[in-house]
Amino acid sequence: MTRPDILCIGSVLWDIIGRTDTSLRARGDVAGHITRLPGGVALNIAMTLARFGLRPAVLSAIGADTEGTELLAACEALGVETRFALRTDLPTDRYMAIEDTTGLVAAIADAHSLEAAGASILEPLSDGRLGTASAPWTGPIAVDGNLTEALLAEIAASPLFRAADLRIAPASPGKAERLIPVMRHPGATLYVNRQEAGLIAGCTPTTAAEAAQALIAAGAARALVTDGAHPAADAARGQPLLTCAARPVQARRITGAGDTFMATHLFAETRGHDRTEALTRAQAAAAAYVAFEDFAP
Repeated sequence: MTRPDILCIGSVLWDIIGRTDTSLRARGDVAGHITRLPGGVALNIAMTLARFGLRPAVLSAIGADTEGTELLAACEALGVETRFALRTDLPTDRYMAIEDTTGLVAAIADAHSLEAAGASILEPLSDGRLGTASAPWTGPIAVDGNLTEALLAEIAASPLFRAADLRIAPASPGKAERLIPVMRHPGATLYVNRQEAGLIAGCTPTTAAEAAQALIAAGAARALVTDGAHPAADAARGQPLLTCAARPVQARRITGAGDTFMATHLFAETRGHDRTEALTRAQAAAAAYVAFEDFAP
């Protein structure tokens, strides 16, 4: 069977997103649209990479219920390999968000199945299907912050990940500090927004560049920081700081923009583009995503 190009470890769930073209700040019930789509940080990254032509596989926990079966079928139809995912007796996880013209208003992530599964989702990396402790996986691995703090710390120290190109993404600002142990892995690249960077580094940066440098000072080997419509930054230990402006667009969606940025950046680097070009492509893809425009890697 064909080996995956990349592993995506973390949340694979249903995104339930309510969007309205009006402001909810001073209103209650408004007209809008509600969608249910395959989502979760790990799956968002995998779906984007599959669209770019890679063969991603997800390591996650998915319920053995009807929603889980439907989710697996949707993943396979989108080119995401699910044969390494763990089926559980718990309900399939879900994420619910409300967005208006100002952006994200509120969100709730129900990742109880993933959290309860713990390290059992990593078994394919140790039982020979994807690697062993003596012959670990050597390709890129995207890891998201929906994993528990204990599991992220285990990943940081595990021999199963010692040869991996780790790409780390938070699930939300509320879970950003979980990433502190794993961001210090010598092969890790951290992708966060400015707010998340400040929570991790224990400061209040005013720009992405300042935030990225603070993460390096806090022990990260490399950090990419986004800041919405403002410039993004790429800081790496021993390398020059890079920044890239964002293209002004009318934002029509928010959820998934950071995952698109990360997936595009990762894809660009797997295709041999240098740091400057990879950052430029990632910024362009994120802008196109929030504007509901087509984009190519």
